[in-house]
Amino acid sequence: MLGTSLMLLLACGGCAPSDDDANEWTLVWSDEFDGAAGSAPDDANWTFDVGGDGWGNEQLEFDTDRRENADLDGNGFLRITAIREDFEGNTWTSARMSTQGLQSFGMGRIEASIRLPVGRGLWPAFWSLGTDFPDVGWPSTGEIDIMEFRGEMPEQVLGSVHGPGYSGGEAVGNAYTRPEGSLATDFHVYAVEWDPRHIAWFVDDDLLGTVTPGDLPPGAPWVFDHEVFLILNLAVGGTFLQQPDASTPGRSVMGVDYVRVFERTVPIAGRSLL
Repeated sequence: MLGTSLMLLLACGGCAPSDDDANEWTLVWSDEFDGAAGSAPDDANWTFDVGGDGWGNEQLEFDTDRRENADLDGNGFLRITAIREDFEGNTWTSARMSTQGLQSFGMGRIEASIRLPVGRGLWPAFWSLGTDFPDVGWPSTGEIDIMEFRGEMPEQVLGSVHGPGYSGGEAVGNAYTRPEGSLATDFHVYAVEWDPRHIAWFVDDDLLGTVTPGDLPPGAPWVFDHEVFLILNLAVGGTFLQQPDASTPGRSVMGVDYVRVFERTVPIAGRSLL
């Protein structure tokens, strides 16, 4: 999410894991967003990053912990809502939620079912940072962008990694363009499968692409060897995409059906699936 562009790699059809045992998963954590309409997300799972200083990307929104910007709809869905309004010196409000300090996760499969909003300047994302972020900072902590979406390009999502020597505009990752067109017409499952030397991205059942240490710039370290916390947010504007204009809806919702984390039934110790 902190990046401004991607170095795109071609997905390899033969890169999907082939070990049947390694593809069996055990659910270890989830949030199904059950609760009364208008209630807050579970505070045992989620905290809010509050502020409007641009988050290093010149974003336009002030992220709040208000129910106007993040709440449950009463039917098992989380709503993160971006609103065009003057607030604390910003021209938009939205929300940025994370599991930092509450829930952390190791290697396995991380997925969320998300309905994305369309509109110029809208930037929803589902991503992670290492739990050592407060100590080592970014990008040394390692960032995995499970899903990034630019609202003016509704048929495409991006998945990438950031680390020392490959962050921001030099991030390493993959782009997925949906053959059927817009990804914003329904919910889709965005996932990564992560083992010691390999990260693979999926949209529904389609392999988006993979990254291994060999895909990094020469000498760049693979920093995805420790637990992470998860982040859901709907940014507005910034250096990664076009700025909102009069065509951008004044209220847009990123809908989340669930977030789920799985471990492999048969652990993989120190080897890649490739």
